[in-house]
Amino acid sequence: MNASVVGSGYVGTTLSACLADMGHEVTAIDIDEETVERLNGGEARIHEPGLGPLLSAYAGGRLQATTEHAAAAETDVTFLAVGTPSNPDGSIDASILLAAAEDIGRAIADKDGYHLVVVKSTVMPDVIDEEVIPQIEAASEKTDGEEIGVAVNPEFQREGSAVRDFMEPDKIVLGTDGDERALDILAELYQPLVSDWEVPVVETGRREAAMIKYANNAFLAAKISLINDLGNVCKLFDVDAYEVADAIGLDDRIGEQFLRSGVGWGGSCFPKDTAALVAGARAAGYEPLMIEAAVELNDRQPERLLELLDGHVDVEGKRIAVLGLAFKPGTDDIRGTRARPVIEGLLARDADVVAYDPLAAETMAEEFPKIEYAESAAEALEDVHGAAVVTDWPEFADLDAAFDAMANPVVIDGRRIVERRRGIVYEGLTW
Repeated sequence: MNASVVGSGYVGTTLSACLADMGHEVTAIDIDEETVERLNGGEARIHEPGLGPLLSAYAGGRLQATTEHAAAAETDVTFLAVGTPSNPDGSIDASILLAAAEDIGRAIADKDGYHLVVVKSTVMPDVIDEEVIPQIEAASEKTDGEEIGVAVNPEFQREGSAVRDFMEPDKIVLGTDGDERALDILAELYQPLVSDWEVPVVETGRREAAMIKYANNAFLAAKISLINDLGNVCKLFDVDAYEVADAIGLDDRIGEQFLRSGVGWGGSCFPKDTAALVAGARAAGYEPLMIEAAVELNDRQPERLLELLDGHVDVEGKRIAVLGLAFKPGTDDIRGTRARPVIEGLLARDADVVAYDPLAAETMAEEFPKIEYAESAAEALEDVHGAAVVTDWPEFADLDAAFDAMANPVVIDGRRIVERRRGIVYEGLTW
């Protein structure tokens, strides 16, 4: 098929590259000229395992990038994969999505035949019907369900494994409100994935598809917060929370994933999506207590880590290492990272902070330019009076010799990546 993708961030770039790998002709549309130039040169502006080789293989061939929205008219289907950032109250700012919808509406105004617009961006259900569709209809002077179709196809890609998550999905959700032409196009588009992996395909309404994305992330966020809460209780009774988690994970009603207690969740999706659900529910007159509790507990975990450190070291004027700055291993993304409140808490305590991350140091330096950034984890640990492990990069599991270089070998591990051993004072956040 011939597809166009508006937006070349994490979701859009991965979507474009994977569609090309599936055999489709793809036009990536972005307003940023540098992004377009780099895509056409086979480069991404983001770090994502497996993405670079795909771009190198298809850029200039099945994958072309442009700043011209008019190119969408030459395709069969257009995906809107632009950002939907949070407003100060947690609600979603849909202005970028609405601008993209208007641009695509104008682009297909003179097109003969049916054109499908698919919303990949994450927005609350009412935004689709009340804002996005009217915007496309007004700009194109076409009617949804007649000359054009609008579908919702949420993404479930994790940073650090986005390519694999797209190519080997747990499910594909197609929200079309029963538009058979839209379903036929999306079925043909995704046919290679469905046939290769026997993927469950959920055919549902547009509003339901939009809510599935939020519900998915809220459930996972709540699951992490619950295991963190249980982990905090386990620590009070000197119980190994990970042994408890291993056992309850065997119950198929619970499952073993997302049961690693620690310093909490971050990233671009969980914080934004839980905030949007809370804001949307409150606007409708309902207090979503479980979701609010999951967020509140997550916000407390970094301070608990710092309190454990306080129990061993008076950090004022002391050199303290922070290991891990990205919100998870395998990415350079610092959105929602638990390292931010940890660093802020250390600076508020007048500590001298030295930080290390294999990918995210440069990005974090823009936000905290006055702290020191080491070239390696071993360098970060030299002569420090304490270390806080915030991201579970695999290399942090092999730092035995480096701990010997600490002035005061106190390690507070927020991810259970460091092995307990003689010679260091070790505490886990919830074990």
